[in-house]
Amino acid sequence: MKVSLHQLNPIIGDFSGNCAKILAGARRAADGGCDLAIFPELCVSGYPPLDLLERSSFVADHHHAVAALVTQLPDIDVMFGCFESNDTRPGKPLYNSVMVARGGTIVHKTRKRLLPAYDVFDENRYFQPGDFAGPLRLGDAVFGITVCEDIWHDAVDEYQVDPVAELFETTGEGGKPPDFLVNVSASPFDLEKGAVRDRLFGEVCRRYARPLFFVNQVGGQDSLLFDGASAVYNTDGTKIQAASQFAEDMVVVETDDFSASSAVINTSSTVRLAHDALIMGISDYLGKSGFTSALVGLSGGIDSAVTLALAVRALGRENVMGVAMPSRFSSAASIEDARELAKRFRCRFEVLPIELVVEQFQGLLAPLFAGCGEDVTEQNIQARVRGTLLMALSNKFGHLLLATGNKSELAVGYCTLYGDMSGGLAVLADVPKQLVYQLAYFINEQRELIPTSIIDKPPSAELAPGQRDDDDLPPYELLDQILELYLEEGVGSDELIERGFDAAVVTDIVGRIHRNEYKRKQAPMGLKVSSKAFGIGRRLPNVQKYLK
Repeated sequence: MKVSLHQLNPIIGDFSGNCAKILAGARRAADGGCDLAIFPELCVSGYPPLDLLERSSFVADHHHAVAALVTQLPDIDVMFGCFESNDTRPGKPLYNSVMVARGGTIVHKTRKRLLPAYDVFDENRYFQPGDFAGPLRLGDAVFGITVCEDIWHDAVDEYQVDPVAELFETTGEGGKPPDFLVNVSASPFDLEKGAVRDRLFGEVCRRYARPLFFVNQVGGQDSLLFDGASAVYNTDGTKIQAASQFAEDMVVVETDDFSASSAVINTSSTVRLAHDALIMGISDYLGKSGFTSALVGLSGGIDSAVTLALAVRALGRENVMGVAMPSRFSSAASIEDARELAKRFRCRFEVLPIELVVEQFQGLLAPLFAGCGEDVTEQNIQARVRGTLLMALSNKFGHLLLATGNKSELAVGYCTLYGDMSGGLAVLADVPKQLVYQLAYFINEQRELIPTSIIDKPPSAELAPGQRDDDDLPPYELLDQILELYLEEGVGSDELIERGFDAAVVTDIVGRIHRNEYKRKQAPMGLKVSSKAFGIGRRLPNVQKYLK
């Protein structure tokens, strides 16, 4: 039997465009002699549609699109993800389903059993858990179909039902358990997810001595990045075929060919994965939102340099503009570094000195500030002037402003609301400072695109004379270590101190994290690359007193 796996990059709500991709893929599969074509979870609507699922017109238009698609598909078995209405039982109004179509009709439905409600997931807000559907015979083979989370039972403690085990506790059509497992997914990316999937899927394959077809969505959807990486695993859990990461792709496999195939080895480093994921995220967010160009404020520092580099690689140099906005505290070296960076990437570069504007702000406020010494207020005026100028350029020319702050700064509030936090997309918001440096070195692997003077200089906001980040923050090596343990691994402040971290440093950092929750709620959306990012998967109150 010849099976094709199709990882698609849908746009949420683009029913005609998404169905056109499904139809084109199915026809290509049929022309190539495939018997079965498999597509990702909710590929008709795109994933996740969120509260669009509560709009009756969205649901109706989706159902019309599914009905029309089924009549146009070629005469092979086509497995695809969509939602369907729950018209027969109490509960949520929809099911997250996989349909199998053949000859213009739906011949089978599998409804998702396990609905994740953690981190970025909130599926039980919309969907009713499905009942057991049983294995499905297609030709001479029997398939056990699961929908994304259904195969993650062993990785999540809270589930009472194991949908994969159920497939082997009963016999399917033809009186036998599945010959093959299928997992139709929209599984978001993070830097560790590939290794986690390989371990989990390999374990399932070995336990049941069955091959697995994993078909995943690809592309950026708001803050979520989907890496694709659809794959085929044989009975001993070895990955024997894999689709591309971060791009649409199609994989074809002969089901009698498994033992003859060699293993697919994951070779991408963490920094390459981050690099490629962020480029896809920039490209898809702008492209799907209708933007064609981006704007980056260039300080001469490493964060804005890496942001510009990623934007140029995502959009092309002709679609990226860099702007330096020096004040009297900006060093000549920083201005020259920004200029040289733009020159090396061959993108448009402008200089807008802000000193006169800052002086006008300060003069206007002087009567009200009389008797008050200078403090961070005056520093933030500079950042907010820059934010205003950048947003004016964005408005006038239709560029999307990319905020350049990193996760380390955002975590502890080392950023200015309505200043350097201005923008429509925060490219590095889930990238800790140490990984920013690694990205810079990676970008420079073939030739020096980011000047070494940018990489080597001590980090500084340059908002005051002689200012350095480490005057106010612990060294980034230490800060990032504490942030990873606290934010991603859930290690509390007491345990951090028990592990040997300085109590004063831990108390300061944890306090800053919680005091700056209000800032992060107003930050531009960031691209998620870690297991726990700021944004939709981390829900904390602004006002609280629990600082552990």
